[in-house]
Amino acid sequence: MPQDAIIEFKNFGFQYDAQAEPTLYDINLSVRPGEKLLIAGPSGSGKSTLAHCINGLIPFSLRGEMTGELLLGGRPTSELSLFEISKTVGTVLQDSDAQFIGLTVAEDIAFALENDCVPKDEMVKRVAAVADEVSVTSVLHHAPHELSGGQKQRVSLAGVMVDEVSVLLFDEPLANLDPATGKQAIELIDEIHKKTNAAVIIIEHRIEDVLHRDVDRVVLVYDGRIVADLSPAELLCSGLLTRNGLREPLYITALKYAGVELSPEMRPQHIETVELNEAARRKVRDWFLRTPPAPERERGEEFFSAENVSFSYPNGKEALSGVSLALSRGEVMCIVGQNGAGKSTFSKLVCGFEKLDRGSMALLGQDLAELTVKERAEHIGYVMQNPNQMISKSMIAEEVGLALTLDGLPEAEVKERVESALKVCGLYPFRNWPVSALSYGQKKRVTVASILAMQPEIIILDEPTAGQDFKHYTEIMEFLMELNRSGVTIVMITHDMHLMLEYSPRAVVFADGKIVCDESPARVLSDPAIIKTASLKETSLFTLAVRCGLEEPAAFVQRFIDCDREARGR
Repeated sequence: MPQDAIIEFKNFGFQYDAQAEPTLYDINLSVRPGEKLLIAGPSGSGKSTLAHCINGLIPFSLRGEMTGELLLGGRPTSELSLFEISKTVGTVLQDSDAQFIGLTVAEDIAFALENDCVPKDEMVKRVAAVADEVSVTSVLHHAPHELSGGQKQRVSLAGVMVDEVSVLLFDEPLANLDPATGKQAIELIDEIHKKTNAAVIIIEHRIEDVLHRDVDRVVLVYDGRIVADLSPAELLCSGLLTRNGLREPLYITALKYAGVELSPEMRPQHIETVELNEAARRKVRDWFLRTPPAPERERGEEFFSAENVSFSYPNGKEALSGVSLALSRGEVMCIVGQNGAGKSTFSKLVCGFEKLDRGSMALLGQDLAELTVKERAEHIGYVMQNPNQMISKSMIAEEVGLALTLDGLPEAEVKERVESALKVCGLYPFRNWPVSALSYGQKKRVTVASILAMQPEIIILDEPTAGQDFKHYTEIMEFLMELNRSGVTIVMITHDMHLMLEYSPRAVVFADGKIVCDESPARVLSDPAIIKTASLKETSLFTLAVRCGLEEPAAFVQRFIDCDREARGR
């Protein structure tokens, strides 16, 4: 065992009882105190199973056969209780709501201390100290469900830090956060790492976002095996990310398109620090000049309109104020902005889940106020952000076909539509599985499939790719684009700036309940004022263009996106 290793896998393997083949093979991995690791891999690669072995969910909650050895603090985990493991490893879940126990933030943070029978005076001091450390002191008396996504994550982190664990494990910490909050989350994790001697392990497939701050190593998992254990610089120069189903940072791909040869010595892990000599910058400029812009897409007839829409919740909070926009038939549009900006509220008004206070909405000239929720659903499909709020059946196929069955469609047609939707969403092999056996990301794909099966004219998707790896992200988005080419109008509410750049020619930016910008995504993400106002995140392509001396950064961003889509399509 390497000196001082806190975690050590030795020829480790694992096979779930319900599966015919192992999920993990021959894992050899050590983690030392104070190290910071990123474990990355596509969905189904085994990275989550690896995490479950570390935090004790395997074997105490998820049953299966283990081979080899896993040591925690020098002791085999087979000799440790779940309680003992929890004293060493603290886990911050992808779905923060699933982690809350207390009725208030303070109670939730104190939960582990209460279990340990810590005296009240000491408990209050420790809760106050850790709350200050993660900046949630001002919300200690709030209920967890009242918090923003970023605040929830901070509270979850405080709940495991209060026990002074040796390992902090983050399971897809960026999945439900807006770009600016996600950036702050990575900065917070980095600050906590520096303040403590805890080993930090981040499970995530959004490589570029995690590398906003330094990590010591990136462990790449594919098909149940570790295929790489390298420094970020070495990994980004290896080409292993794309070969193993993950997206490499956009600026890395742009440099490759321009013919720039990367080496670890260039420090490519950050766009701000990658060393670009004049020859490299000239190659980028030359690529831009020789790459023609894609033709602009013409907008069709006006299909949907909203005029001066305003809405307030019963508590008096104004969620929308004077919102007006028009949507063309067959258009693809993204709605972006920080958490709480009014994006989801606007969609709920469109679908009839809420009734607007002022203004009007029309579909093909008909006032939507005249239609019931069921009548609107015949034209407008809505995929909610949280899949648990949409699922009502225990089996996958039943859930996807529920609306079709309720509409009285013949059984054969229901089956055909369900299977087609499941294939598109990568769920066909699981069609006879219970929903409870799926991961959060897989549940998300079930809800997308249930709406796709209804064949609506407009599909509104709230975070359609949250929790999806690059492969499934691409499959879902390419299918949505195929639907769009057949005439279906697509509206996506998203925090994913890559998605907005790649798949939508139009971005409507919400901030504080108002529309502050309606432009092309490339221009939105090249405007520092809009980025700051709406809590977005400047694309690394813009930074690359500026560093290479290009006078039209937004045009460079757009040409790269067009070129990259064409290249991947081939």
